[in-house]
Amino acid sequence: MATDGVEAQDLCSLLSESDRDFLVRNNGDQVKIDSLKGKKVGLYFSASWCGPCQRFTPTLIEAYNDISLQKGDFHIVFISADEDDESFNGYFSKMPWLAIPFSDSATRDTLDDLFKVGGIPHLVILDERGKVLNDGGVEIIREFGVEGYPFTPEKIKELKDQEMATRKDQTLGAVLVSPSRDFVVSNNGMKVLISELEGKTVALYFSLSSYRLCADFTAVLVEIYDKLKARKEKFEVVLVPLDDDEESFKQCFGSMPWLSLPFKDKSCEKLARYFELSTLPTLVIIGPNGKTLHPNAAEAIEQYAIEAYPFTTERFEELAEIERVRQKGQTLESILVSEDLDFVIDKSGEKVLVSDLVGKNILLYFSAHWCPPCRAFLPKLIEFYHKIKAKDESFELIFISSDRDQASFDEFFASMPWLALPFGDPRNFSLSRLFKVYGVPKSVAIDSTGKTVTTEAKDLITVHGAEAYPFTDERLKEIEAGYEKMAVGWPRKVKHAIHEDHELVLARERIYTCNRCEEEGNVWCFNCEECDFVLHPKCALEG
Repeated sequence: MATDGVEAQDLCSLLSESDRDFLVRNNGDQVKIDSLKGKKVGLYFSASWCGPCQRFTPTLIEAYNDISLQKGDFHIVFISADEDDESFNGYFSKMPWLAIPFSDSATRDTLDDLFKVGGIPHLVILDERGKVLNDGGVEIIREFGVEGYPFTPEKIKELKDQEMATRKDQTLGAVLVSPSRDFVVSNNGMKVLISELEGKTVALYFSLSSYRLCADFTAVLVEIYDKLKARKEKFEVVLVPLDDDEESFKQCFGSMPWLSLPFKDKSCEKLARYFELSTLPTLVIIGPNGKTLHPNAAEAIEQYAIEAYPFTTERFEELAEIERVRQKGQTLESILVSEDLDFVIDKSGEKVLVSDLVGKNILLYFSAHWCPPCRAFLPKLIEFYHKIKAKDESFELIFISSDRDQASFDEFFASMPWLALPFGDPRNFSLSRLFKVYGVPKSVAIDSTGKTVTTEAKDLITVHGAEAYPFTDERLKEIEAGYEKMAVGWPRKVKHAIHEDHELVLARERIYTCNRCEEEGNVWCFNCEECDFVLHPKCALEG
């Protein structure tokens, strides 16, 4: 899209200054601006302090080098937003193109204003006559790389039409084959032709080796992969690595039994965009016919493990029905008893039979000593526990640990007044999968019949404390009615002496700290969103 209001520019007038008719290279050489006449030019607004710029610049360098090698008529001019010479020189030293001298801040500022640069990185592409072809060059390079050349609206439309056609008539080859590669690789370096994967169910595994959730999911996926291979199922996984560090990639891929796109393959980012990647890990399932069966089966695999295979709509409908039946017949024993594991432990390590807990309201507390939010939440949960136990003996809480060693479990459990599953108990994993525990702390409330009341008990305790018990819809409606009654008669807006610039508006906040008394509050407050200023109702109404 061309920038509105920007006419075709004479490059000499655009890029020069009264006593400067040249641009510079990172080795200090001067290049006459006249030499760019009749060439396509990209104006690259960027800075060393900008994280997105640092990530985008290597991508732009790669595209620039490819275009220069193939076409030779595309140039880039760096317009720096750095704040000192040293930062400019260090950043520019990595760039193979030209730049406005850092000393010419007036020209850099003029270009910023002319092209309405609201954020960086920003890439404006000018045609051979100095007319703006596109002011979305960053997005074009990210999406299409060298294929976006010559950056005309017609070329971009052609590429998008091709992508639409690929989506409509998708095949595995169309998704995975690139102009320079028709293979994937194994962890021993062997090339496997993508044509050999045709007719199989193929999972594209988008992963970042340094991300803990990916590492955790990899272990689950390896187990499922090995079982499916043992059953001789026509199933394969292809890793789409998003790593920047090759050693990290090699170390991680070395422990995986499946295939991968090569490290830093250009298709990795293209596939992330094509499948609209929004979270990690993501496991895109491609069916035997080359069509996408599921945009991200990672959560389904966490929940159902190998039972999710072959990841079809029909299979997920079957599993959903099985889950409905399971929930309808759920009892405390059905979720806590597994073969001969029919007990939890108390503070002394003695066994407490699950059968002795039947008929009680149970809170399952998923937590770990290594988790700072878990340690921060624990005092509030202990206070809650004592208040409820004082008035309801039919209540109990069970700690489900995610600790990594016995010593950490013992230390954390020692600070708790309730029961626990033993450290390393296999039921920890099955319960986490059953209740979709993807992060801790998390609390699940089970009623006296063994049915799940809520999987969000932790949040309810944080906001409402002991008032939330027993977490039923009826109780939450009562709490809400009480909050509404509390605010009857309060003004919608107030002025306060310690915040005279703006009125404070009555609002609901899950949790906050009062700027006057510095005590924690929740639900009702008076705040100024513009200044991020908030008061307890009692502090605000005191004037």
